[in-house]
Amino acid sequence: MLWMKRRRFKKRITILTLKVVIIINLLVFVVIPLIFKFSYALQRKAVFLNFVNLPENNDYSQPKVFGLEGARNFYLYNNGVKLGVWQILPSQVIPNKTDDNTFETYLGNGQDVILYNHGNAGSRATAHRVEMYKFLSNFFHVITYDYRGYGDSGDDPPTEADVVSDCKFMVQWIRSKISPESHIFIWGHSLGTSIALSATSTLKKEGFVPTGIILEAPFNNFRDEIGEFPLALLFKYLPWFEACIVNPLTNNGFVFQSDEYILNADCPILIMHAEDDRTVPFELGKKLYTVASEKRLETQGSVQFQSFPKKFHYGHRYIIRAPELHDIVERFIRKAVNETEMILLGEKN
Repeated sequence: MLWMKRRRFKKRITILTLKVVIIINLLVFVVIPLIFKFSYALQRKAVFLNFVNLPENNDYSQPKVFGLEGARNFYLYNNGVKLGVWQILPSQVIPNKTDDNTFETYLGNGQDVILYNHGNAGSRATAHRVEMYKFLSNFFHVITYDYRGYGDSGDDPPTEADVVSDCKFMVQWIRSKISPESHIFIWGHSLGTSIALSATSTLKKEGFVPTGIILEAPFNNFRDEIGEFPLALLFKYLPWFEACIVNPLTNNGFVFQSDEYILNADCPILIMHAEDDRTVPFELGKKLYTVASEKRLETQGSVQFQSFPKKFHYGHRYIIRAPELHDIVERFIRKAVNETEMILLGEKN
């Protein structure tokens, strides 16, 4: 009798466990994809991850707290939307004063300037980005900022058009402050690569092209990248992945078509990608390079692809730690300046 009771108890537990597993699977693999399909707000959060901001409570007003010397914090307004900005002076410049006028004077001293566009999640104060600013200050005045919805910028929910608008606004602000002999370079990392390319392709219509663009860990287009996105890995092999995840994103304007934007970016381009990148796979960066090298006109400027072997474990964020990076960037700067001057001479003739 006792044996029968134990058997019935085990059977009930098994059935209950099976029901729980079925319910969890229905929730995760059916209900959540359906909610995602119809929730624009959820899609936007998944794309930009601007709610992920660790560590919290950063004091952006003090760049020195993050290890940045010769840097200032200030705010600009793009059609009323606040953008938090840092300016980092070239490493060889030691300012006598640290007021805004002094920093703007240095910005107009004829040295080259680079605008850094970060990827999703975090802010301009994220550690690996700060590492990159320090490196870039060996060559440039560095301007870095947070798109709307990030850091201490305005909390307007971002869209692709909005963050591209913020990038264009920052370029135009830089142009208004520098001297004619300065060159403007644009750096993009991850999602920021597509933002940089899109902004450049539209600024071309307004008569501006940068001297060069550096793309760190780019993808060819968002449709291909979606399946590699950390939040999508659970769902990418589901039969309804396209219908519930991919199509809703692209239909709502989250396209980030870098393989189209790059065809309208008329300047030399350097693409860099680590072979062990698990966030934006190496193959997607290679696809972008292939499209650019095959479809861009020779007069648009050269495109260079620089890979970093997986044995060094640079991944998605740490190409900055490659010892050869200094020489790679230095050579590209010289090449880009020379190419741009030749292009301008050709246009005049």
